[in-house]
Amino acid sequence: MELERNRSTNDKITPSPDTLKKLSAAYGYPYTELMIKAGHLMSDDIATPASYPNIELDLRSVYFIEIGTKEITYHLSDVNHIRSIDSLVDFSTFLDTLEEQDFKKMDTDLYVNFNQIRKYDEKRGRLYFDEAGRGVYVSISAIRQRKYHDLLLRKVAVNTNKSLEFSYDRTPGKASSLPSVEKNI
Repeated sequence: MELERNRSTNDKITPSPDTLKKLSAAYGYPYTELMIKAGHLMSDDIATPASYPNIELDLRSVYFIEIGTKEITYHLSDVNHIRSIDSLVDFSTFLDTLEEQDFKKMDTDLYVNFNQIRKYDEKRGRLYFDEAGRGVYVSISAIRQRKYHDLLLRKVAVNTNKSLEFSYDRTPGKASSLPSVEKNI
Protein backbone atom coordinates (compact mmCIF):
# COMPACT_ATOMS: atom_id res chain seq x y z
CA MET A 1 0.00 0.00 0.00
CA GLU A 2 2.87 2.39 0.81
CA LEU A 3 4.28 1.84 -2.70
CA GLU A 4 0.82 2.43 -4.20
CA ARG A 5 1.39 -0.68 -6.31
CA ASN A 6 0.43 -4.34 -6.15
CA ARG A 7 3.76 -6.19 -5.93
CA SER A 8 2.66 -9.13 -8.06
CA THR A 9 0.85 -7.24 -10.87
CA ASN A 10 2.39 -3.77 -10.52
CA ASP A 11 -1.15 -2.33 -10.80
CA LYS A 12 -1.93 0.91 -8.95
CA ILE A 13 -3.60 0.33 -5.56
CA THR A 14 -6.13 2.67 -4.00
CA PRO A 15 -7.10 1.72 -0.44
CA SER A 16 -10.83 1.62 0.25
CA PRO A 17 -12.47 4.21 2.49
CA ASP A 18 -13.03 1.46 5.08
CA THR A 19 -9.31 0.64 5.14
CA LEU A 20 -8.47 4.33 5.43
CA LYS A 21 -10.90 4.68 8.36
CA LYS A 22 -9.10 1.87 10.19
CA LEU A 23 -5.69 3.39 9.47
CA SER A 24 -6.92 6.77 10.67
CA ALA A 25 -8.08 5.32 13.98
CA ALA A 26 -4.94 3.24 14.46
CA TYR A 27 -2.41 5.96 13.70
CA GLY A 28 -4.30 9.03 14.88
CA TYR A 29 -4.17 10.60 11.43
CA PRO A 30 -7.20 12.58 10.17
CA TYR A 31 -9.49 10.41 8.06
CA THR A 32 -10.36 13.24 5.67
CA GLU A 33 -6.70 13.83 4.84
CA LEU A 34 -6.21 10.13 4.07
CA MET A 35 -9.28 10.21 1.82
CA ILE A 36 -7.81 13.18 -0.06
CA LYS A 37 -4.37 11.53 -0.40
CA ALA A 38 -5.97 8.32 -1.72
CA GLY A 39 -7.94 10.31 -4.30
CA HIS A 40 -11.41 9.57 -2.96
CA LEU A 41 -11.99 13.26 -2.16
CA MET A 42 -10.73 16.59 -3.42
CA SER A 43 -9.72 19.20 -0.86
CA ASP A 44 -12.17 21.65 -2.48
CA ASP A 45 -15.02 19.20 -1.79
CA ILE A 46 -14.52 19.39 1.97
CA ALA A 47 -16.57 21.92 3.88
CA THR A 48 -14.66 23.44 6.74
CA PRO A 49 -16.21 22.06 9.93
CA ALA A 50 -17.26 24.38 12.68
CA SER A 51 -14.23 24.27 14.88
CA TYR A 52 -14.32 24.70 18.58
CA PRO A 53 -11.97 27.24 20.10
CA ASN A 54 -8.89 25.58 21.55
CA ILE A 55 -9.12 27.01 25.06
CA GLU A 56 -6.72 25.68 27.66
CA LEU A 57 -8.74 23.94 30.37
CA ASP A 58 -7.57 23.07 33.83
CA LEU A 59 -9.28 19.74 34.53
CA ARG A 60 -9.26 20.52 38.25
CA SER A 61 -11.97 23.15 37.64
CA VAL A 62 -14.18 20.85 35.53
CA TYR A 63 -17.21 19.40 37.35
CA PHE A 64 -17.98 16.60 34.95
CA ILE A 65 -17.40 15.53 31.36
CA GLU A 66 -19.84 14.07 28.84
CA ILE A 67 -18.40 12.10 25.96
CA GLY A 68 -20.31 11.96 22.69
CA THR A 69 -19.48 10.08 19.53
CA LYS A 70 -17.51 12.96 18.03
CA GLU A 71 -17.07 15.48 20.82
CA ILE A 72 -16.33 15.95 24.50
CA THR A 73 -18.30 18.45 26.61
CA TYR A 74 -16.56 19.89 29.68
CA HIS A 75 -18.99 21.22 32.31
CA LEU A 76 -17.60 23.95 34.55
CA SER A 77 -19.34 26.09 37.15
CA ASP A 78 -20.54 28.75 34.73
CA VAL A 79 -19.82 27.55 31.20
CA ASN A 80 -19.47 24.46 29.03
CA HIS A 81 -16.68 23.86 26.54
CA ILE A 82 -16.91 21.47 23.62
CA ARG A 83 -13.97 19.85 21.89
CA SER A 84 -13.87 17.37 19.05
CA ILE A 85 -12.39 13.90 19.38
CA ASP A 86 -9.57 13.80 16.84
CA SER A 87 -8.20 10.27 17.09
CA LEU A 88 -8.34 7.05 19.03
CA VAL A 89 -4.81 7.59 20.31
CA ASP A 90 -5.65 11.07 21.64
CA PHE A 91 -8.85 9.75 23.19
CA SER A 92 -7.01 6.93 24.99
CA THR A 93 -4.49 9.43 26.37
CA PHE A 94 -7.40 11.65 27.43
CA LEU A 95 -9.00 8.77 29.40
CA ASP A 96 -5.68 8.09 31.17
CA THR A 97 -5.47 11.77 32.12
CA LEU A 98 -9.00 11.66 33.55
CA GLU A 99 -8.05 8.74 35.77
CA GLU A 100 -4.94 10.57 37.00
CA GLN A 101 -7.05 13.66 37.81
CA ASP A 102 -9.51 11.61 39.95
CA PHE A 103 -12.41 11.53 37.49
CA LYS A 104 -14.59 8.45 37.87
CA LYS A 105 -16.82 6.87 35.24
CA MET A 106 -20.46 7.16 36.31
CA ASP A 107 -22.09 6.07 33.07
CA THR A 108 -21.02 5.08 29.58
CA ASP A 109 -20.59 8.72 28.60
CA LEU A 110 -20.22 10.52 31.95
CA TYR A 111 -17.08 11.12 34.03
CA VAL A 112 -17.27 13.06 37.31
CA ASN A 113 -14.46 14.97 38.99
CA PHE A 114 -14.52 13.60 42.54
CA ASN A 115 -12.45 16.59 43.71
CA GLN A 116 -15.37 18.91 42.93
CA ILE A 117 -18.21 17.04 44.67
CA ARG A 118 -19.53 18.99 47.67
CA LYS A 119 -22.68 17.04 48.54
CA TYR A 120 -23.71 13.42 48.10
CA ASP A 121 -27.46 12.74 48.25
CA GLU A 122 -27.65 8.98 48.67
CA LYS A 123 -31.44 8.74 48.58
CA ARG A 124 -31.80 10.46 45.22
CA GLY A 125 -28.49 9.28 43.78
CA ARG A 126 -27.19 12.77 43.13
CA LEU A 127 -23.77 14.34 43.34
CA TYR A 128 -23.81 18.12 43.84
CA PHE A 129 -21.01 20.57 43.22
CA ASP A 130 -22.20 22.98 45.94
CA GLU A 131 -22.65 22.25 49.66
CA ALA A 132 -26.28 23.41 49.75
CA GLY A 133 -27.29 20.92 47.08
CA ARG A 134 -29.19 23.48 45.03
CA GLY A 135 -26.96 23.89 42.00
CA VAL A 136 -25.59 21.68 39.29
CA TYR A 137 -25.71 17.95 39.95
CA VAL A 138 -25.34 14.63 38.18
CA SER A 139 -27.33 11.49 38.88
CA ILE A 140 -25.61 8.20 39.46
CA SER A 141 -26.96 4.67 39.39
CA ALA A 142 -27.36 2.47 42.45
CA ILE A 143 -24.56 0.22 41.18
CA ARG A 144 -22.12 3.15 41.03
CA GLN A 145 -23.31 4.33 44.44
CA ARG A 146 -22.44 0.97 45.96
CA LYS A 147 -19.09 0.93 44.19
CA TYR A 148 -18.06 4.46 45.22
CA HIS A 149 -20.06 5.00 48.44
CA ASP A 150 -17.15 5.13 50.90
CA LEU A 151 -14.97 7.08 48.49
CA LEU A 152 -17.77 9.61 47.94
CA LEU A 153 -18.19 10.13 51.68
CA ARG A 154 -14.44 10.68 52.08
CA LYS A 155 -14.19 13.02 49.09
CA VAL A 156 -17.13 15.16 50.23
CA ALA A 157 -15.53 15.43 53.68
CA VAL A 158 -12.19 16.49 52.20
CA ASN A 159 -13.75 18.86 49.65
CA THR A 160 -15.83 20.63 52.32
CA ASN A 161 -13.17 20.59 55.09
CA LYS A 162 -15.23 18.30 57.29
CA SER A 163 -14.30 15.06 58.97
CA LEU A 164 -15.96 11.68 59.02
CA GLU A 165 -16.96 9.89 62.20
CA PHE A 166 -17.35 6.16 62.38
CA SER A 167 -19.23 4.06 64.87
CA TYR A 168 -18.80 0.35 65.19
CA ASP A 169 -21.71 -2.03 65.46
CA ARG A 170 -21.60 -4.75 68.06
CA THR A 171 -21.16 -7.22 65.24
CA PRO A 172 -17.41 -7.77 64.81
CA GLY A 173 -15.91 -6.45 61.61
CA LYS A 174 -18.82 -4.20 60.62
CA ALA A 175 -18.40 -0.45 60.62
CA SER A 176 -20.99 2.10 59.62
CA SER A 177 -20.31 5.69 58.76
CA LEU A 178 -22.19 8.64 60.20
CA PRO A 179 -22.76 11.98 58.51
CA SER A 180 -19.75 14.24 58.41
CA VAL A 181 -19.29 16.93 61.02
CA GLU A 182 -17.29 20.12 60.88
CA LYS A 183 -13.69 20.00 62.01
CA ASN A 184 -12.84 21.85 65.18
CA ILE A 185 -9.63 23.71 64.58
